[in-house]
Amino acid sequence: MNKVVVVIFIFMAHLIGDEAHEIIKKLDENFRGKNIYMKLNMKIVSMGHERVMKMQSYSQGTKKSFVKIIYPPKDEGITFLSLDREMWQYVPKIERIIKIPPSMMLQKWMGSDITNDDMVKQSSIVEDYEPKIIKREGSVVTIELTPKENAPVVWGKITLNIDTTTYTSHKDIFYDEEGKEVRYFIYKDVKKVGNYYIPTYWRVQSSDTEGRYTEIILEEVEYDTKISEEYFTKSALKRFSK
Repeated sequence: MNKVVVVIFIFMAHLIGDEAHEIIKKLDENFRGKNIYMKLNMKIVSMGHERVMKMQSYSQGTKKSFVKIIYPPKDEGITFLSLDREMWQYVPKIERIIKIPPSMMLQKWMGSDITNDDMVKQSSIVEDYEPKIIKREGSVVTIELTPKENAPVVWGKITLNIDTTTYTSHKDIFYDEEGKEVRYFIYKDVKKVGNYYIPTYWRVQSSDTEGRYTEIILEEVEYDTKISEEYFTKSALKRFSK
């Protein structure tokens, strides 16, 4: 291979790498905005049984997140707070704040198919992963994310099928550190909210489990509104529980 071909190859690889970073950045910004409020309806299906939960979520950037369960009555008032890389839970029945350690980030959140890490968006796909384009089909680009060195993440690899007309994902597949597929997210019903696009239906399912999955429907979404900083303090866990 002559030097000119090598230079062209390196240049094209650099452009593709930059494109992958730009797509992931736009995807992340499109989902989060400057801040976002959501009211979610979650249905957990397992062995023919269904359980429904409703919650409110307040997020600011990648570092701050507050979640409050508002239904069912037995779980009402349970709150979660994430600040940077730390996470806490408040349980009204025992009037206790519990710190959730990093080792529990892969634990199922409230018995659903999502994890603690998902619920508080602890991992940042922009900061913690290196993206690479591995496939293109029209406007849909498949990007593989691999963890950056020393990144505090729980997944060995993630692949995302991203529609570049709206910068929303159709499907995310998560793999463990040994490269085994663990679970996947499917997203549908994309709606435009202000300047942003967001899927309002999510389905989460383990790759090796049939008959069990979690559905999430976004009932309300508000971007870039004024969210009080009081939500992002440890005192908020108990204060906003009621």
